[in-house]
Amino acid sequence: MPLTRSGKSQYSETEAAEELGVSVAQLRTMIRSHVVERDEDLTNVPETTFQASDLVILRMLANMQRHQQAVEVS
Repeated sequence: MPLTRSGKSQYSETEAAEELGVSVAQLRTMIRSHVVERDEDLTNVPETTFQASDLVILRMLANMQRHQQAVEVS
């Protein structure tokens, strides 16, 4: 099973969000919660790109969030 559907090596923020099935805002929230220590770390990068390996980790985080939300609802 390929790591991503398209097999690309680099993804823009929008493409990464699409691959993960989340909005760009949700992707940014995941990154702020789990990857960067300060919001300033995000603003210091002019353009964010993601590799396929990044998407594997972010997909796991997205799935964990979906599971937690489903548990909270039930």
